[in-house]
Amino acid sequence: MLTIIPTPIGHLKDITLRSIELLKEVDELLVEDSRVTGKLLNHLGIDKKMIPFHAHNEHQKLETIIAQLKLGKHLGLVSDAGTPCISDPGFLLVRECVQGNIPVECLPGPTAFVPALAVSGLPSDQFYFEGFLPRKKGRQSRLKELASLHCTVIIYESPYRVLKTLQDIQKHFNERQISVSRELSKKFEETIRGTGSEVIEHFSKREPKGEFVICIGKEGLS
Repeated sequence: MLTIIPTPIGHLKDITLRSIELLKEVDELLVEDSRVTGKLLNHLGIDKKMIPFHAHNEHQKLETIIAQLKLGKHLGLVSDAGTPCISDPGFLLVRECVQGNIPVECLPGPTAFVPALAVSGLPSDQFYFEGFLPRKKGRQSRLKELASLHCTVIIYESPYRVLKTLQDIQKHFNERQISVSRELSKKFEETIRGTGSEVIEHFSKREPKGEFVICIGKEGLS
């Protein structure tokens, strides 16, 4: 069996009792970064073998992992933060498990866009989760497509590209209402709301730090 185990996006107390139970129960853990997961396991007092499984090696690892699962091993899948498979590695493995009739379960848990949307003040009855934008090829055409949607649009971004992304958003979405959240659940959590120009001005004056969630309101929202 493969168990997808969400981990905290920031505050370590956000982990569920069931996630702790499964981290102890599984035979081995597939992890995005053993250093990051190792800190969480040490905090919880759990000693578990970790197998690197990330975007750069998932294709090479699939065959071996599927073979272990078919032999009856119970493996856990975690990412550095949040729920695996949501803008994180895991999709290819889950698909192989489904095709191979290997049981897959996913525990409910944190993912960054949910609290960011909840505190944005933007309509949440309908929204589109984009995740990370293409870095180069197809980026501008994708933004143009997103701007045509009549709902709140959610984008993930790193601190190194967030200002450029906000400028690209303003180019295609004009002066829509935007909410930008960073360091969710951590000590320096911050959410900045305003028009495209206003949030660009804010982060032009302050060095962007932490992982970002950008929520863009639909056209005509005042």
